[in-house]
Amino acid sequence: MKDLFQGPFFFIGLCLIVYLLACRLQRRTRQAWLNPLLVSIVSLIGILSLLKIPYAQFKEGTSAIAMMLTPATCVLAIPMVNQRKILKQNLTAILIGTFLGALTSILSVTFLCRILGLNDLITRSLLPKSVTTPIAVSVCEVNGGLPAVTVTAVIITGILGSIVIPLLFHKLKIKNNVALGITMGTASHAMGTSKAIEIGEQEGGLAGLAIGITGIFTVILSLFL
Repeated sequence: MKDLFQGPFFFIGLCLIVYLLACRLQRRTRQAWLNPLLVSIVSLIGILSLLKIPYAQFKEGTSAIAMMLTPATCVLAIPMVNQRKILKQNLTAILIGTFLGALTSILSVTFLCRILGLNDLITRSLLPKSVTTPIAVSVCEVNGGLPAVTVTAVIITGILGSIVIPLLFHKLKIKNNVALGITMGTASHAMGTSKAIEIGEQEGGLAGLAIGITGIFTVILSLFL
């Protein structure tokens, strides 16, 4: 049994199976709070605890998945190209919206950390919470933060954004596809984009576009704040 846990195939297969089952659960229940990533995280924690598998061993076994994060970031160029017509039509609004979104995210983190008395290390780790993981980790490392805290913040932000933003737009009766797509990508990065794709192709493309632009603004702003 121990030999089964030594190789990477067990852990990669476990992650894929758990995630696919979580996706199936959400499709069947249609409950927004049953986010596949959230369900997968909770399930994997339970499985690792039950089987008494150390996190270090799990991390090593899933290193191949982590290696895909950086190349996956390059794929963000595809929706930017596909939605270039809409980008040109709404260039000013998109640039202003993503810039203000990135600025608001960074300032709100800084303000709340000071109010709550959190130290600079935690503050630097939380600053890039609204951008996709590879960019967030890079910003965190440059600023001298803790990557583990950053990744956790990114996941929580993505899950909350993908659940709350569509509900908020529905309650406020905002039906602008461009606004929804840009908001999803700016506030909740890849997880928001995944949800935006479910809503519509245009929303998904614009959300992917917003991830790239917001990431650029976040990197620039983090150098001055």
